[in-house]
Amino acid sequence: MATKITQQCIDCGLCLPECPNGAIYEAEVGHAIDPGRCTECVGFHGVEQCAAVCPVDCCIPDPDREESEGLLFERAKKLHPERASELALSPSTSRFRG
Repeated sequence: MATKITQQCIDCGLCLPECPNGAIYEAEVGHAIDPGRCTECVGFHGVEQCAAVCPVDCCIPDPDREESEGLLFERAKKLHPERASELALSPSTSRFRG
């Protein structure tokens, strides 16, 4: 499932540079995540980086957007074609395997 940022966002911006897909953007209030670019960090990290740095725990799974590891991994490869051969699935690159 794609991650979403709740209304509790304090607009600190710590999540912006952590997203490997550039899915996080400044919204009218706080920040938001483009679900079409969110891969839950699959292929890059074993935990979602936005959630890892969020001081108020407002980066949470979006229950309306459940997605499989395979779909998220394919999205990561499409978003980063120049790095597709480097991406891998392991406990250190997918929360599904941790």
